[in-house]
Amino acid sequence: MKSFRYLVPDGTYMADPAAHVFNGRLYIYPSHDIESGIKENDNGDHFDMRDYHVLSLETVDGPVTDHGVILDLEDIPWAGRQLWDSDCACKNGKYYVYFSLKDKNDVFHLGVAVSDKPEGPFIPQENPIKGSYSIDPCAFVEKGSHYLIFGGLWGGQLQRYRNNMAIECGKEPAGNEPALCPKIVRLSDDMLEFAEAPRDLVILDENGQPLKAGDHGRRFFEASWMHKYNGQYYFSYSTGDTHLLCYATSDNLYGPFTYQGVILTPVVGWTTHHSICEFKGKWYLFHHDSKPSSGRTWLRSLKVIELEYLPDGSIKTIPGQP
Repeated sequence: MKSFRYLVPDGTYMADPAAHVFNGRLYIYPSHDIESGIKENDNGDHFDMRDYHVLSLETVDGPVTDHGVILDLEDIPWAGRQLWDSDCACKNGKYYVYFSLKDKNDVFHLGVAVSDKPEGPFIPQENPIKGSYSIDPCAFVEKGSHYLIFGGLWGGQLQRYRNNMAIECGKEPAGNEPALCPKIVRLSDDMLEFAEAPRDLVILDENGQPLKAGDHGRRFFEASWMHKYNGQYYFSYSTGDTHLLCYATSDNLYGPFTYQGVILTPVVGWTTHHSICEFKGKWYLFHHDSKPSSGRTWLRSLKVIELEYLPDGSIKTIPGQP
């Protein structure tokens, strides 16, 4: 597969695909876009998602199975509104969906729901994960330990925190100051809590200096994803208002990471969000755009394309609008 393929089941709109291989089958955990009727704004209030589905495929170019609703806003005891990005992890035969959701005070936290099957349904915990905040959890496993990488600016509320504590007047740093970092945290053995305080995942420039907040073409905005290729950790993310998917690499899961380049140039629509997954010997980029909905940024459709690594380990840039 060298060209884009849309993965749109029955004309519904989905975004933020987290792809994993479980039991030899490819599963995709997306958010679910609906026509909200809310005016578009920079805080993302028009993204009024209310449930999650899960999709699966036997082959990347084969039929897509929509397993239906696996978790509904109404079933989450602490729910306020907006089920944003999610991801899934497996441990000891159980599956854990980690999700972004605003509580009844309109503050984003991360939650977790559990199932015996990758296709759900998933049963949510009574409360959000203690000490969690912001959005976009990415689940990553390394040598039997499980981690979450998370965070997102603007509507994702990351700018409201410093050193894992809420601050009164949250805003982005000045342009010449270090950019806000995504967070990385190891999960407890039961997969339901943080086993440590979240740490900064620092991204450095070519001179070994942390990227600056004003470096909008390279600094982190949202959409964390971690994968490993040839012994190196690849952290990929969205730059948000400059609409790029970028990546950085490190020999250490906790970083620091060094910026390497662009994976995907801008697509139709404002947001860019993705995952990277190996399946049957090939690597794929899963993402979304708003082309099928005529560019309405809150109604997005899933896409997949094969990812190409060059001999030096770099990723070949894909044009978002071929």
